Amino acid sequence: MNRRHFLGTATLALATTPAAAATVLFPQSPQASAEPAPRPRQRSAQPVRVLHLHHLHTEERLEVSYRTGERYHRDALKQLNYFLRDFRTGDVAAMDPQAFDILFDLKQQLGEPEALFQIIGGYRSPRTNAMLSKTSNGVAQRSLHLTGQAIDIRIDGIPTTEVRDTALAMARGGVGYYPRSNFVHVDTGQVRSWGV
Repeated sequence: MNRRHFLGTATLALATTPAAAATVLFPQSPQASAEPAPRPRQRSAQPVRVLHLHHLHTEERLEVSYRTGERYHRDALKQLNYFLRDFRTGDVAAMDPQAFDILFDLKQQLGEPEALFQIIGGYRSPRTNAMLSKTSNGVAQRSLHLTGQAIDIRIDGIPTTEVRDTALAMARGGVGYYPRSNFVHVDTGQVRSWGV
């Protein structure tokens, strides 16, 4: 075997091995081992909070989207402030938006996303509160209705005992139960309860 024949045979053998073929014919590109480019992030849909309300003293009804994600809607809050005004005097005050969150979370906990809240009372002016405290033992002189932090409610089609129990389990503020008048008081104050 001469030198030329030996070199030719060795080169042919090297070129036909799988490793050599892979190296020679299919070199690995630098991008082959790189991770695929990340897709642009799509903004997830922000949850919208909606309330359905019926004021039993004024007979007004309101369906309102008051919050999207973490953002409250200013115009919706104005509508709610007016809706929950002192119906005896017409006085309007700013309600605590967290009171609306309690209502929304309450209907979610009850498994009633389309629940209709029957409103007995919202904001209460000092004049109305003083008048009521003279005629009823159940009216606090420093009621959170005075600061727009309390709402008295029923939910259409749901026993007030179930509304009360669910509100108590949420432990989000004050819960008062008035069985003779058949309503539940919820507020954004300290966690406490009465009449239960």
